[in-house]
Amino acid sequence: MTTVLILNGPNLGRLGSREPEIYGTATLDDIAAACTALGAELGLKVDLRQTDDEAELIGWVHEAAELRLPIIINPGAFTHYSYALRDALAMRTAPVVEVHMSNPAAREPFRHLSVVAPVADGTVTGFGVHSFGLALRAIAELLQLRFGR
Repeated sequence: MTTVLILNGPNLGRLGSREPEIYGTATLDDIAAACTALGAELGLKVDLRQTDDEAELIGWVHEAAELRLPIIINPGAFTHYSYALRDALAMRTAPVVEVHMSNPAAREPFRHLSVVAPVADGTVTGFGVHSFGLALRAIAELLQLRFGR
């Protein structure tokens, strides 16, 4: 069974209480449970992690590259300026899908740029907690197309 890392950046540990009018009331634990269940349906093992630390997030990306693990990543604010994260993701050895619960293009201008998007296979935005499930389905399809698994 292929493991998929679902990596979440700064402030995503506050889901459920953080700006519920934008992000809803589901917690990261709720998202983890939904992704684990969907992953099992798709034949994927889900390993969901969250950190507010850029270095830790980059370390997890390096781990994924070494182990050839696909990544779903919601980089949070790092999306817009972390060239170190972008460079780490460029070393990928398996599919990468960028995720955002809100639609950054419909928000403040500083959120319109993603330095991560150019090194990802695709981006899912604006579907709230469902963005993660859509990304997980995309990973499953990419794995099937590329590796027959």
